[in-house]
Amino acid sequence: MKNNYSRLKWVALIILGGILMFLSMVATAATTPPPFLQQQEVSGIVKDQNGLPIPGVTIALKNTNRGTVTNLDGEYNITAPANGVLVFSFIGYTTVEIEIDGRKEINIQLEEDIAALGEVQINAGYYNTTDRERTGSISRVTSEDIEQQPVVSPLEALQGRMAGVEVEQPNGVRGAASSIRIRGRNSLRLGGDQPLFIIDGVPINANSINSISPFTQNSGMDPLSTLNLSNIESIEVLKDADATAIYGSRGANGVVLISTKRNKGGDTQMEAKLYTGFSKVSNRMDLMNTAEYLEVRRTAFENDGATTNEYNGRDLLRWDQNQETDWQEELLGGTSPITDLNLAVSGGNEQTSFRLGGSYRKEGSVFPGTFEYNKVTANLSLHHRSKDNKFALDLSANYGVDNNELFFGSDFVRMAVTLPPNAPELYNEDGTLNWAENSWINPLNGLFKPQNIETNSLLSNLSLKYNFGKGLEFKTNFGYSNLQSGEVTKNLINAFNPVTWGYISLFSYHTDTRRNSWIIEPQISYNKQFGDFNINAITGLTFQENQNNFLTMDGTGYGDDSLVGNLSAADEVRATSDQEINYRYAAIFGRLGLDWKDKYYLNITGRKDGSSRFGPNKRIANFGAVGAAWIFSEEAFIQRNLPILSFGKLRGSYGTTGSDQIPDYGFMDTYEATDGPGGLYPTKLYNPNFSWEINKKLEAALQLGLLDDRINLEINWYRNRSSNQLTGYPLPAITGFSSVQANLPATIENSGWEIALNTTNIQNEEFSWRTSLNFTLPKNKLVEFDNLDLTPYRQTYRVGEPLSIALVYRYEGINPETGRYEVQDVNDDGRLDFSDRTGTAFVGRKYYGGVQNTIRIKNFNLGFLFEYINQNRRSYLSEIANSPGTYGNNSTQILDAWTQPGDQTNIQQLSTSTSSSAAFSNAMLSDEMITDASFLRLKTLSLSYQFSESFVERIGLKELDLYIHGQNLFTLTDYLGLDPQGGMAVPPMRTITSGLRLTL
Repeated sequence: MKNNYSRLKWVALIILGGILMFLSMVATAATTPPPFLQQQEVSGIVKDQNGLPIPGVTIALKNTNRGTVTNLDGEYNITAPANGVLVFSFIGYTTVEIEIDGRKEINIQLEEDIAALGEVQINAGYYNTTDRERTGSISRVTSEDIEQQPVVSPLEALQGRMAGVEVEQPNGVRGAASSIRIRGRNSLRLGGDQPLFIIDGVPINANSINSISPFTQNSGMDPLSTLNLSNIESIEVLKDADATAIYGSRGANGVVLISTKRNKGGDTQMEAKLYTGFSKVSNRMDLMNTAEYLEVRRTAFENDGATTNEYNGRDLLRWDQNQETDWQEELLGGTSPITDLNLAVSGGNEQTSFRLGGSYRKEGSVFPGTFEYNKVTANLSLHHRSKDNKFALDLSANYGVDNNELFFGSDFVRMAVTLPPNAPELYNEDGTLNWAENSWINPLNGLFKPQNIETNSLLSNLSLKYNFGKGLEFKTNFGYSNLQSGEVTKNLINAFNPVTWGYISLFSYHTDTRRNSWIIEPQISYNKQFGDFNINAITGLTFQENQNNFLTMDGTGYGDDSLVGNLSAADEVRATSDQEINYRYAAIFGRLGLDWKDKYYLNITGRKDGSSRFGPNKRIANFGAVGAAWIFSEEAFIQRNLPILSFGKLRGSYGTTGSDQIPDYGFMDTYEATDGPGGLYPTKLYNPNFSWEINKKLEAALQLGLLDDRINLEINWYRNRSSNQLTGYPLPAITGFSSVQANLPATIENSGWEIALNTTNIQNEEFSWRTSLNFTLPKNKLVEFDNLDLTPYRQTYRVGEPLSIALVYRYEGINPETGRYEVQDVNDDGRLDFSDRTGTAFVGRKYYGGVQNTIRIKNFNLGFLFEYINQNRRSYLSEIANSPGTYGNNSTQILDAWTQPGDQTNIQQLSTSTSSSAAFSNAMLSDEMITDASFLRLKTLSLSYQFSESFVERIGLKELDLYIHGQNLFTLTDYLGLDPQGGMAVPPMRTITSGLRLTL
């Protein structure tokens, strides 16, 4: 789009150029034709940033109407003057001007243009749109950003890159499931906010896989870790009603669309990418050394007037007082090597093209031992279309095997922080574990509680299209997914103190998870242009079925270590859980998109859902939304008066989505067998009338492009209200049941502001600098909850307050007489209980964002991302749970403990008494122990060098890049624990890798 200002600019430049050219001709006597009349042939190849040829690129001779386009191999040929200028342009890429300067061959690489609002295609699920035309809220991350991060899960690659999207990593151990929340928490139920995940059109169950490891007991295993991140083309996150309503109940908490790479046709070529490097724990606590620790312990006993003995003071009497062990170094200080290899072959012709790839990844462990993480993936995409372009077929398949040995039956992290620095040596002189005469539990016993978790995942999709002409097209998607995960935990003989070997029983624990699903979605779309009016419509059906099986077993009584895990060799095998769950879902959906003159847009979507998770009376529900947009920069009065404005759009949406994220069969009555023969007793009541949660979403947004779209700004305001909350409703004890599944009269509101800013600071042939910034200011509160005091949630929530609050005692300081923590006894009844926890403390994010910069200097590319989160969380003291002065190491902050009246400190007097421990426990439940855990983290740093085309051709390649990547390089925070996000968990790994990418 050109405005009056740009027209005048170019007219003036043309006139000035003409005058200068005329004066030059008059002043110079030449016997040969002037340069602009000397014609020559110019040829070359145009490629993208991945070294692949780009067909269809327009090459124009500047200030003329002469031009050409590249063929399927990206080649071009044009006749032009020796001193002319060629202009290379293609949708989705930055336009580049190159002076010919007498050259006969000009090869060029085009870069993606983040400012090309009307050209870059955005995946909206059932249809594609552009940033210019979209009426909904959609955020996007491309393969360029994903591949710069040496991570294993696509969720980790989103951290700090999207407004309104919270991704939290529970710890730094590979394979542990991260959590994602889109625009806040919508449900009273923990775990009821999972968005819908769709990979290449196939919905998958992305809920974490159950695991008993201390590293995953709260988060589970990540089923997305089986994906090959180098094979992901883009990840789109749909947030508002306009974008998500077409998914009905499945889109209540947002939608995450993952698209894998497709073949681009052209000559057959192979791309290889290899990197290697290492990871280390990114942070350590400042703990007491032996001298400080022993002084603290002695002072605690002196304050109590107590006498130490070999039981309460083994660290003072039985252990070496000069022993000094850095347990963080011993248990977490290892270096984990990383190797990652990716191969892909692509090719084809105008009718049929393919892409075939595979990867292998191997990582070590920062923990003691020689345990590994291995992943192997394979992927295939195939595209075919008939010569008349009426029929098209697309097939994609992704398979991954994830083998994880990085988890153990012992928590090395907690032991690394709390073990006294003078604890005994780990090994005896003969190499066996040292149990120090039964005075401790050797932390390395966890090496003899190994876990092996193997996950296999297959995702496949087949899409068939037929174009009837006149804008009418029929399409059917067939999707299938299969996931199998098995975990075996062994307890071997050396996991136990030798004095117990005579009567302990070796045992193993087994889990088996199986998930199968299929989906069929026939669709009809219609696109037609009527003058200035354009119609885009789609309607279709969805048939989906999921089958989930979960089995847990344990075996006991093995005769030898070599037999542990082989259930047939166990004396006793017991099934502790056996679940088989079937979920069926069906829907009809439709979308009508209208636009007039490419500046007024209206989008109407609707869906009728049916879910097997509800009773016969409530299985059907209707959802819908409307979105509208006005590109006001197309108006003549705007173009006349605001020449600096290159793009301006107002958009808004409103609609409803629902949620059926509840346990299957929740409406049914269930029974269990009695201990005696032939008896049954009821365990759950029948309720066929509980119905869908309803999420009403409202949004308004402004998008601006300034200075020919060199500056792009988007500001969103949203408000989501989720009501009809599905949860357990309490019942009187006389009924014999504690609750029944029902809808509670509670409404949760999430509102906030999101800002996304993209700027092209500098852009020329040899230097470019781009900046992307996102910022989110969220607000969450429980708007209403009728009869809250009559429900169990009275001990968790307060009307008018956020869901992420802690109901706490009111901290009153340290008693100047006793030196102990004190909290307020609100009702003065002489005891502390829940009725005294009248205070509320916010625990969660206040605001968050990220800033990314991408700089190119000739063949060098530098990119880095900073993530910032302003948040509160519980103090590290509450997670260590060691009262100051009791057994176990602690932060050096303990050295500032209270000693006399007037001391200004938040650490009570050192003591080992039960009364001091009780005071400590009460303080841990007070507002004093909610602390600032804000942080600024250098999330990613990437530096690469692309060799010149002439050099690459001489060594027989098409492209060659060298790069170095860094992840979680440093974190600035005042939080005293291991990690401000994970608390006392393994911090995110500081990872540095280097590698190369080449194309043959």
